[in-house]
Amino acid sequence: MKYFLIVILFLSISVTNGQQIKTDFAKNWEYIGVAVDEPGYTIWGSSPIIDENGKVHLFVARWPARLKVDPGWRSHSEIAHYVADNPEGPFTFHDIALTGTGKDTWDKFGAHNPAIHKIGDKYYLFYIGNNNPERPAHPSNQCIGLAVSENLNGPWKRVGENGLILSPPQNPDYWNYKPTNGVNNPAFLQHPNGGYFLYFKSQSGKMGVAISENPEGPYVQLPFPVTRNNQTVEDGYAFVMDGKICLLTTDNHGLIEKGGGILWRSDDGIHFDEKEQGYFPFTKYIPEKHTQIATQIYGSMIKLERPQVLILDSKPAYLYAPSGFNIYGDESTVSYILKRVHRQ
Repeated sequence: MKYFLIVILFLSISVTNGQQIKTDFAKNWEYIGVAVDEPGYTIWGSSPIIDENGKVHLFVARWPARLKVDPGWRSHSEIAHYVADNPEGPFTFHDIALTGTGKDTWDKFGAHNPAIHKIGDKYYLFYIGNNNPERPAHPSNQCIGLAVSENLNGPWKRVGENGLILSPPQNPDYWNYKPTNGVNNPAFLQHPNGGYFLYFKSQSGKMGVAISENPEGPYVQLPFPVTRNNQTVEDGYAFVMDGKICLLTTDNHGLIEKGGGILWRSDDGIHFDEKEQGYFPFTKYIPEKHTQIATQIYGSMIKLERPQVLILDSKPAYLYAPSGFNIYGDESTVSYILKRVHRQ
């Protein structure tokens, strides 16, 4: 028994830069299949929520596949709504939830990277947008907005005057003053101790947080990042697990393993000093035959992007994420499903 426990301990850790990194969370994902495949569209971030009847709704960023990914996501992205009878699908298109305004607003273009949540009897749809898609890649004009509805089928109304809830700080002492990529890719959490935390990516691929007493804002950004990383991470999803505030992010350049994910843990939701592997590179979950026929649409490696989690019974149950590669050899991106399993 002693040697068996040693083997199990060894299997549950990896070594990165001389540090032992836990992999328990990552090894318990299992590939299920495709969530959303919409011919003619590039599919990106897919945010899930379950309704009172057990149906699962995905709010998905998409834009015409005839456009290049960049700047297509900035100029033509819209948020589409798909529905399934259970978390594993099949998901079918229902309606368009949100688009750019097309008017002289901060979000004239590219409603993108949705995050859907329910607070009380209302649904909150966080998103990003910009007012000029011709700016250089990852432009500083990205900001975060919010639309609210009493029904997942809409209609969705932007909060306040124009939906804007977070833009780059004006204080030069803040860590992301005049950021080259604005504030983007929202992750929302109703903090167990009170208040509403809005996590985001900004300068140098670090995660920050803004806090409010009301889910509609106003949000006040803290002056420092919440993650300690000298390599880019992004696309956080926030949730509570085992008494800790967790952020599941991508690992773009190998803070733990390039192309995988990072699970950050915090006692207060502000200082994320613990991290472990959140998921492995996508190729470790899929049959090898798929890596051989995968079509490259965007990016340089087969990896999952913009991970979004479905929480069931207060625990992570499913992971929805797109990839720049279609592992079935088709010509446009899709959204994939991973299921949480309990391995011995």
